[in-house]
Formats: sequence, structure tokens, C-alpha cells
Amino acid sequence: MKILGIESAALVASVAILDEDVTIAEYTTNFKKTHSETLLPMLDEIIKMTGIDCSELSAIAVSGGPGSFTGLRIGAACAKGLGLALDLPLIHVPTLDAMALNIYSSDAIIVPIMDARRNQVYTGIYKNDCNLEIIKESMAVAIDELFEILRDLDNKKEIKKIIFLGDGVPVFREYIDKNLEIAHDFASANLNRQRASNIAMLGLKMFKEGKSLLSDDMRPEYLRKSQAERERNVDKTDAGL
Repeated sequence: MKILGIESAALVASVAILDEDVTIAEYTTNFKKTHSETLLPMLDEIIKMTGIDCSELSAIAVSGGPGSFTGLRIGAACAKGLGLALDLPLIHVPTLDAMALNIYSSDAIIVPIMDARRNQVYTGIYKNDCNLEIIKESMAVAIDELFEILRDLDNKKEIKKIIFLGDGVPVFREYIDKNLEIAHDFASANLNRQRASNIAMLGLKMFKEGKSLLSDDMRPEYLRKSQAERERNVDKTDAGL
């Protein structure tokens, strides 16, 4: 069973093809090009390199958010278009759940953090000793609020160590070191960003559990309003004064 994975929730653009427990191909970039420029050419490249026919695919797993509004929309549009053209179901994979798969066979608490601007992060809290356990589902919170959640878990003796990963780390690393007293570390460079192979792997599990969607039903999970929507709301409020 072959699953195509698409990741576009942040700066990283990534596509992968997974065949059960083997990653056949993965193409990942973390560079300032728009996903509309990169995703389809990257997919075309791995299809050509592997010689896989799109008819061999069973489903398309796509990073469903939270993350960049533009990136998520481009990924969803790409997945929907392919799903309709190839008559394939889609699988909405939570972005942060897939990121947590980067850390495996560890007794540490795994905390992916994505920069959500305005001193906030998109985050979730996980364990992955061998099977992924969701302690706190995806949320958008201030970094200090995240610290309070982690302290509460620490008070319950549920934390031995925390591992942070994601594009929020370079933004908040110094602040975390200065203000979080719980033992913590940061994922290494090869494990600290999103990967389409994780999307495909978690997507395969969800697909076997019957958690697939029709293309028309695919909706990214933004968790909060876009910058443009927030500005429109401010303008409406100001106009009503």
C-alpha cells in the first residue's frame, strides 16, 4: 500500500512516498521559495526517479495544520487536485502529531513548537517511547502559557526531560533557556523540522483505521484567524466606535 505524503505547513516543503514500512522517496527543502513553486515539481521529480505510476497510490496524506495559512492552503489545494484527478481519498494529518514522530523510543516529553507570531506558538505535547501518545492536542498559546502547562505536568511527576523541536526553537530558544527551569533539550538539525515521510507514515496508520476523506471535505486546521481576518475585525470594531 503506497501513500503520498505532502508537507507545506511552514517554510519546509516536502513530499514523500511510503510503501508500508519503507520510505521509497522523500524530497525536502527548507528555503524561501513559495510552495506553489516547489510542491508539484518535487512530486514530479520523485515520481520520475522511482518510476512509480500514480495509479499505484492508495491515498494522499496531507499536513492539515496548524501552520502558515498560505502554506496549508497550497498543500490542501495540491492534495485536492491530485485526489480528484487520480480518484484517491485524502488523509488529514495533524502537523504537530507528525512532527512528534521525529523523536522515537524516548522517555522525554516531546514539544513541537511552530512560530505563530505575536509571542505565540502552535504546539502540542507528546510521548513516543514506541507508540505516539498525545498528552495535549494541537493548540495556539503564548509561550509563557506553554511553560505553565509544562510546569503542571512536571508537578505531577510526568516529566523527566523535554525535547523541543520546530521553527519556533530559533525564535524562542534563548527565552526557553532563561525562563524554563525544567530539564530540556532541543532536537538536532536532522530532526527539528517537518517531514513528508512522517505525514505519510501517520497517514497510513489513519487510513487503515478508516480515517480518510473525500477531496471536497478536506479543510486545514488553522486554530486561529489569519492576519488579514484579524485586521478586518479590528477595522470593523474601530468603525463601530
